[in-house]
Amino acid sequence: MATSALSIDDLRSHIGRRLTATDLIHPGPANLLRLAFARSEPELVAGDPLPPAWLALYFLPRYAPDELRPDGSPRDAGVVPAMPLPRRMFAGESVRFHRPLRIGDAVRRETELADISVKSGGTGTLVFATVASRVFGPDGLALEEERRTVFREEVKGGQGNQAPRRDAPPAGVPWRRRITPDPVLLFRFSALTFNSHRIHYDRRWAMETEGYPGLVVHGPLTTALLLDFELVGRPTGDGRGAELWAVTPEGTIAMSAEITLD
Repeated sequence: MATSALSIDDLRSHIGRRLTATDLIHPGPANLLRLAFARSEPELVAGDPLPPAWLALYFLPRYAPDELRPDGSPRDAGVVPAMPLPRRMFAGESVRFHRPLRIGDAVRRETELADISVKSGGTGTLVFATVASRVFGPDGLALEEERRTVFREEVKGGQGNQAPRRDAPPAGVPWRRRITPDPVLLFRFSALTFNSHRIHYDRRWAMETEGYPGLVVHGPLTTALLLDFELVGRPTGDGRGAELWAVTPEGTIAMSAEITLD
């Protein structure tokens, strides 16, 4: 697809688009994810801190079936306008935590489309949308997030998904944990976040239509697992943070994270 056919100027005219949403951090979704992650602590109740990255359980998308694309993702996703490219994927995020949110808190999220850019490469034309969010709790600003989503061309018949080159993680890491994100965990996370993107639970769609070798693990799920490992899962630590890597079955980096705790 030619870049000019994307009407880039029209897409960029949406930069600055804003939305405000409110929600209540009720315990039900958090306790269900606690079970999905097999965490052993007691049930979360009012006043308990919400684990970092579990905010994905709240401010859920609200789209009727006729508002979805064939792949199950929304056509017009909040501040991100409808895209002419058919494939959508999580492309990374940065999050800064200022103070904890707690079960029972009333929260407000302010979201803004910060940027739309176009790149071309071996996988064809790519459109990146950057969304900035700020979430406020009873005591003020709780976290700031910048998330990137990439929109891609459809896979040509007979071709597999062309993944970018991935590096190997550093050798000799002091601690590691093996997690197998099986279809049950992917389905549970999709259900808890009301994420109907078919690449996460419809294996035939993921492999035959989008050319992936199997189901795709959610980016926010990987983020939550990395933070879960850093804060409650690893055996030792100095309490100041860490560098973390999620590694594919082939031994290459799928996602990395650098965490600093003030």
